[in-house]
Amino acid sequence: MVSTNDLRTGLTIEVDGEVYSVVDFQHVKPGKGSAFVRTKLKNIRTGAVVERTFRAGEKVNRAHLERKEMQYLYNEGDSYIFMDNETYDQLSLSSDQLGENAKYLKENMNIYVLIYNGELMGIDLPNSVELRVVSAEPGVRGDTATGATKAATLETGLVIQVPLFVEEGDIVRVDTRTGEYLERA
Repeated sequence: MVSTNDLRTGLTIEVDGEVYSVVDFQHVKPGKGSAFVRTKLKNIRTGAVVERTFRAGEKVNRAHLERKEMQYLYNEGDSYIFMDNETYDQLSLSSDQLGENAKYLKENMNIYVLIYNGELMGIDLPNSVELRVVSAEPGVRGDTATGATKAATLETGLVIQVPLFVEEGDIVRVDTRTGEYLERA
């Protein structure tokens, strides 16, 4: 059990039978009434973000997720195949289990698979990944002073907004938490 006063970003908790990761939290102490904690929680299984308010000092169950390092091999239709780096066993996750995370996976990439009570919950990506730009519209000269952006399609099919100077063939670093362009690699 963990107190809601001790919540921090990244902590995994169990609420109403579902496992959540704390995305954001804020302690609120109004002038009248008792204090409370306002949180944003991300469902590990579905990826949905919900807002939840707890009373200050309320106890919630802590969820201990097992993180197992695996290598992403390939996808086969709707299934994504991963290999355990120690035992070389292969396991399959569906695109429903991966959600938006599937757009950041490159072949032979090492990631962590999250396991809770023997059940595969999903994957934990690094904070940023490097992906090659497959197609990007040419930038218009003279537009750079405004910080203009253009759409670019990456090798995994992900479409992001990039600065005008990014061209096809460039490798860019993308934040996996927000899906935003960070820099050229």
